[in-house]
Amino acid sequence: MKPSKDIGKWKVLTSERIANAPWFNVRKEKVQLPSGAIIPDYYVLDYPNWINVIGLTTKQEMVMIRQYRHGIEQVHYELAAGVCDPGETPLASAKRELLEETGYGGGQWQLWATLSANPATHSNLSYSYLATDLVKVQEQKLEQTEDISVHLLKKEEVKLLLLNNQIPQALHSAPLWKYFSL
Repeated sequence: MKPSKDIGKWKVLTSERIANAPWFNVRKEKVQLPSGAIIPDYYVLDYPNWINVIGLTTKQEMVMIRQYRHGIEQVHYELAAGVCDPGETPLASAKRELLEETGYGGGQWQLWATLSANPATHSNLSYSYLATDLVKVQEQKLEQTEDISVHLLKKEEVKLLLLNNQIPQALHSAPLWKYFSL
């Protein structure tokens, strides 16, 4: 589909890093739009790329996790997920995170979706993978700051969780909805 009008990039006039942490940074920028309009205070969140995995065992069980999320102060089901380490491909990150968080590995892998949490303010992408024929190869190897339980659910159970808004993480729900729509 061809757009009726080309949209140009914004010109960055000034950029200042106002927060700097190992897992995210915040930039305050002054930008000029192609129309000439200026936005004096535009904030961009720089995160590393993220990954998540729709995992299916050899018995067609979906590998899900449960963990507490402090931002919304709730515990919910999620996909195994994490951050791409420097120099690591999204696929390598996905395999590593699934293995560490759940103990499952092997199988067949394919890129399922590439999403942005918020392309207006986030500079990173989230890569979702579909991994099939997974087997348990080890026990969880959680980081000290992780408290994750592993659950093998039937596909119908996961779809019911989605229908009942029990998977609020949008970057996990979107690839799951795509999975169930095909």
